[in-house]
Amino acid sequence: MNDPDQLLRIKQVKEFTSLATSTINLWVAQGKFPKPLTLSATIKVWRKKDLVEWIDKQVDAKSEAVKPVASVAELRLVNG
Repeated sequence: MNDPDQLLRIKQVKEFTSLATSTINLWVAQGKFPKPLTLSATIKVWRKKDLVEWIDKQVDAKSEAVKPVASVAELRLVNG
């Protein structure tokens, strides 16, 4: 099912993100991961679209971090 409004329980979130339960709980507490919706005292769920958005932000942040400072052509000009 590819429904962005799908609600995922912790087991599905773990499979979807490849994160451990302890990491998810820690990152939620630290504000590094989307907070779940609390349906009852014992049932917490995440919206799939929130997780997809979070993953996209992580990928964008990583790709920004590894962009080269200068192109190869620029380096050749500087280094002769």
